[in-house]
Parts: sequence; structure tokens; C-alpha cells
Amino acid sequence: MAAYIIRRVFAAVLLLLVVSAVTFAIFFLVPRIAGQTVDQLAAQYVGKDANPSSIAAVKHNLGLDQPIYEQYWHFVKALFAGADYSFGPDAAHCSAPCFGYSFKNHIEVWPQLTSRIPVTLSLAVGAAVIWLVSGVAVGVLSALRRGSFFDRLSMGVALAGVSLPIFFTGMLGLAIFTVQWPLWSSGVNYVSFTDNPAEWAWNLLLPWCSLAFLYSALYARLTRAGMLETMGEDYIRTARAKGLKENVVVAKHGLRAALTPIVTIFGMDFGLLIGGAVITEQVFSFKGLGEYAVSGIRDNDLPVVMGVTLVAAFFIVVCNLLVDLVYAAIDPRVRYS
Repeated sequence: MAAYIIRRVFAAVLLLLVVSAVTFAIFFLVPRIAGQTVDQLAAQYVGKDANPSSIAAVKHNLGLDQPIYEQYWHFVKALFAGADYSFGPDAAHCSAPCFGYSFKNHIEVWPQLTSRIPVTLSLAVGAAVIWLVSGVAVGVLSALRRGSFFDRLSMGVALAGVSLPIFFTGMLGLAIFTVQWPLWSSGVNYVSFTDNPAEWAWNLLLPWCSLAFLYSALYARLTRAGMLETMGEDYIRTARAKGLKENVVVAKHGLRAALTPIVTIFGMDFGLLIGGAVITEQVFSFKGLGEYAVSGIRDNDLPVVMGVTLVAAFFIVVCNLLVDLVYAAIDPRVRYS
């Protein structure tokens, strides 16, 4: 068990290093391969009012005139030891983990990321609980009542849920519950959990349901397919022949095996959402990581885009690491060897 965990953690750290290298290469190496000069690359991050002095300042701050391997080394070093930046006559120290300073407002990126992570995390966790519980429950019941009215109805709703994008369901929910039936008469506004837990949950309920509707529909269909396949296995018939109760057969023997692909896709979906639920945050005007990434792309703000990318990659890798560690607890056919 310990050796398995060590191997997985080592692989996760190595993967994060590879992701950081690939991300750095996309922003700094690929443009050069495409034919951009150092001055053109620097001017791209200055903005419309680029002049020789501002371009030279960007080249100095980013080290674009250095070899690419030195640039990457300074980038990784800043993540662990911090870095010093100069803005004309002014100088500033960026504490570790340093993702640099925003080109637009010269504000350190990491504090901006940490202030927005709770918003995205709150949105992702609540929606994940709803879609996982409802999707798996509906999928199991549909598989056990195959061909019934409930099965046909639930799979029809699931098909609609998979087909409808989040910006449609989110805007429809806002139109119905803030205008037609004003349950949220003042709109949906994020409130910190530490300030008021009740208001936090109430204001996130509509975004949770809108986001969970899409995922729960997919999880219901996947769970139903997995349960139909698992319940026809020989070991299920053996368990029933032993005289085990039906709920024990379904929950302990059938569902555990059927949940393996569900856990796999859940790790990916949850990690991606923590990295930024872009569309949902845009629909409900939440200041999360997704909204921060969109603003960075719109403003051509390189440190912001790189910071969000690396934070999202970190959460995805961590979630998949946790999925690997719980495989054996869910499916007895999986071993740590």
C-alpha cells in the first residue's frame, strides 16, 4: 500500500513538472518556432501602446532575451523561491509561489488566484455532490427497473440534460427564478461561507442545480449501463444463489464494480471544474478562476493565463491521484500491485 502511494505521488509530481514545461513552451517557445522575434513576442504582451522602452522592460522582466532553458529555470525557481520584478523606477518582490505580476494592473497573480479559488471550489463541490448522488441513484434505479416507465422517463430527462448546454439551463433558471418567480429577487450573488453559511448555500443553489443537471444526466446514463452489465455477471448470480439479500447484492457486489468508470470520470470532471467553471461563472457573474482566466485571455495578460492553467492542472492531477488511491476500495478486482 505504501509503495503504491509513493509511486502514484511521484508520478503526479512528475506529471505536474511536465505540464509546467509544456505550458511554458506553449507561451514562450512555440511563438518563436512560428517565426516571431523576441521583440514581437514582447510587444504582444505590452498592448496597443507599445514603444521601445516598454518592450525592453518586458524583455527584461520576462527574460525573453535569455535561452529558453534559462527562462524555464527562472520560472520554476520563482514558483518555489519567489522572484524580483522592476516596473520602471519601482521594484517589487514576488513571494513564493510566484506566478508573476499581471501586465494590466501590476498586481501579483497568486493572491488573485487564492481569492478566487473559494468561489470556484464552492461551486464545484456543491454541484459535484448533487450530480453524483442524483445521477448514480437514478442510474441504479433505472437499471433495476429496466423497461419500466421510470426507466424511460429518467433516461429521456437524462438525454435532455446531456443535450442542453449550461449557458442555456443557467440563463433559463435565472429568467424563471429571478424574474418570473423571484425566489432570488435581488439576483444570485456569491456570499462567502465564513460570512454567512446560510446565504452562501442559498445563493449557490441555483448555480449548483444548473451545473449539476448536465453532469447528473451523464452520470445516470453511465451508471445504468454499468449496472446492466454488472448485474448479468456470474458472480452476481452466485451471490444470489448463496441467499444474500437483494440490497446487499446490488450495493456491495453490483454497484461497487459498476462505479469504477464513474469514479474515473468524476476525477476528471471535478478537477476540471475546480480549475475553473468558465461558462457557469460567466452566466452567474461569479468572480472565480474561470472568470479570471477569461479576463486574462481578453487582456492578453500572460501571467494570469499561465497561473490559472497551472492551478487547474494541479487540481486535475490531484483529483486523478485520489481516484487511483480509492480504486481498490471501490472495486475488489483492483489491487495495489
